[in-house]
Amino acid sequence: MSAEATNPAVSPAPAPPPAHRRKGRPRIDLRRLGRAALLGPTTRDRLPDAISHVAEAHRAHHPDADLEPLRRAYVLAESSHRGQMRKSGEPYITHPLAVTLILAELGAETTTLTASLLHDTVEDTDVTLDQVREEFGEEVCFIVDGVTKLEKVDYGAAAEPETFRKMLVATGNDVRVMSIKLADRLHNMRTLGVMRPEKQERIAKVTRDVLIPLAERLGVQALKTELEDLVFAILHPEEYAHTRELIADNAAQDTDPLAEIADEVRGVLREAGIQAEVLIRPRHFVSLHRVSRKRGRLRGTDFGRILVLVGEDADCYAVLGELHTCLTPVVSEFKDFIAVPKFNLYQSLHTAVARGDGQVAEVLIRTHRMHKAAEAGVVALGNPYATSAEEQTDGRRTDGEGERIDPTRPGWLSRLLDWQEAAPDADMFWSTLREDLAQDREITVFRPDGGTLGLPEGASCVDAAYAQYGEDAHACIGARVNGRLATLSTVLKDGDTVQLLMGQDPASEPSREWLEHAHTPAARIAIQRWLATHPSPAADAQDERDGGPKDETPTLRPALDEPAAEPDTVGAAGAVVVADRPEATVRLAGCCTPVPPDEVTGFAVRGGVVTVHRVECAAVTRMKGLGRPEIDVRWGDTTEFRVTLVAESFQRPHLLADLTEAIALEGVDIVTATVEPPTQQRVRHTYTLQLPDAAHLPALMRAMRNVPGVYDVGRAQHQTVAAH
Repeated sequence: MSAEATNPAVSPAPAPPPAHRRKGRPRIDLRRLGRAALLGPTTRDRLPDAISHVAEAHRAHHPDADLEPLRRAYVLAESSHRGQMRKSGEPYITHPLAVTLILAELGAETTTLTASLLHDTVEDTDVTLDQVREEFGEEVCFIVDGVTKLEKVDYGAAAEPETFRKMLVATGNDVRVMSIKLADRLHNMRTLGVMRPEKQERIAKVTRDVLIPLAERLGVQALKTELEDLVFAILHPEEYAHTRELIADNAAQDTDPLAEIADEVRGVLREAGIQAEVLIRPRHFVSLHRVSRKRGRLRGTDFGRILVLVGEDADCYAVLGELHTCLTPVVSEFKDFIAVPKFNLYQSLHTAVARGDGQVAEVLIRTHRMHKAAEAGVVALGNPYATSAEEQTDGRRTDGEGERIDPTRPGWLSRLLDWQEAAPDADMFWSTLREDLAQDREITVFRPDGGTLGLPEGASCVDAAYAQYGEDAHACIGARVNGRLATLSTVLKDGDTVQLLMGQDPASEPSREWLEHAHTPAARIAIQRWLATHPSPAADAQDERDGGPKDETPTLRPALDEPAAEPDTVGAAGAVVVADRPEATVRLAGCCTPVPPDEVTGFAVRGGVVTVHRVECAAVTRMKGLGRPEIDVRWGDTTEFRVTLVAESFQRPHLLADLTEAIALEGVDIVTATVEPPTQQRVRHTYTLQLPDAAHLPALMRAMRNVPGVYDVGRAQHQTVAAH
């Protein structure tokens, strides 16, 4: 942390022009604080001058806060860091002071600020965790330990990823750990200017790939947007300079259409009797850069958005109704994040209104409470462990197994903590973490029991299976999405209902193909671990011979007494058909395999043979189109008959044996059977069967459908004929 702090006078990301500066407190004056810090601690009855800014910001959010822990934390931090200097030449204590001020302005509670003042003491001074625990309690000690880096001496190149792993695990138990880390990185990014360019770039890339996505997921927009701008300035200096010029040019314009629309909105709400605060929120650099790339030439209203703040949730919808009634709404821009909040606690109504000159202004509508949560995210939630006096034990709340209970832990963090345990080494953890955090949009899918699964956008049924069942998902054989059968490769959409079909066979196993459809780290790591521990020598040998993976299900043609017939020449085998040409040989068509009591028709083919088709067969339409005359045929007295059935199923071990057993139990003989190689975990079985009577066919098909993994059984339709 200390290694990344330098002179703020040469910060790479200067603030926007004054007209578009975010309203709030001025940034901390490091030089003045440095002088105040050198004065040392003051008497016990007053706060040191150096933390007056922190105390003022803290009391603005928490008027009744006890400032004594802050005073004691500052005294310990200042005395411990005394003599240490930043690269800018300022006393080191200015860094924890600046970090603490950032958090205080966001509304963090006293415990977070106390830990923030001490966050570098264990890492950079002789202060120990035991000392912190003794003087400030378990909560502060846990948070300080969570943000303390691991030593490179002990971990080498793995120190950084393992530090993040340790920090994320601590965050899973207390989100305040990550709050301090984000504020710490923000201050270091503000003061990165005198670092070597290559080190600036390295730190900026880690910030972009890891810290900014974490800030987004924790809902701390105030930190996320400034971090984005600072990274933008370092990694894309030319685009940053161009965007800065656009902002300056717009600020110099004589008219401000956004301000004019804001005045119009105020008038509309005033006439409606709705108490509301209407503000203009300038876009930050990265947001404006994205808009310019999307739209090309920018309009005046593109440089900011209108923010409407009200008291109650119902007032948000009242404002929306008035704006859509009195102004021209852009319906396609409407989004309701109040009824359906984002996964990072964000709530607002989004809409847009248009003027007659074509200017379109985006409008955000939210309550003051929602606004605080949107800006500060988890930082604004206060102490997640605050309980009644009788539930408090040693300053923290636990479950029956001693784990800290955090009601603020989001689903994505729980999933991250699950898969990080399975990552075998630091390199895989680091690369997988970046990939996971790059998936910045989340969807919610529903289970049949009413529960929900939070998944990243683009997730498939494979991901849903591992999210719901963990490693038990190895036995998954398919899914129903919104009531319809679907392959495990099916990509899910927000709001889908997913029923996962689990195999009954304990020997069920995942397929290598699943890796192509797994989008989440939990699914990929679980599948990779299973494949690594269950090598297939036969498949490997086949791969070496053929240069590719071996088909897992071979074509099967059992050795039966009667040879297999060609698809178009399946004999009647006891099914009597009477034709109007008594001398003709009658043959049942293999393309549609008619059986009593199907409605049938016939056509003459070469050799005096009459082929019998079901009337709905595609071949009938084709032959009629060719002008072939139909021949009347009908079923005669019949007992046994032959039929071809196709069973569609999900791939699993022993499926063929279970199907043939089900057929045999129905008293049906198998004439021929083929099993096609699997595609996307689906297998197609084709059986030509000898049935004792036609009435038995529905019962047979039901028995085959009841075999686990089989999702459809139907009469064969010859694909070549049907294609004509």
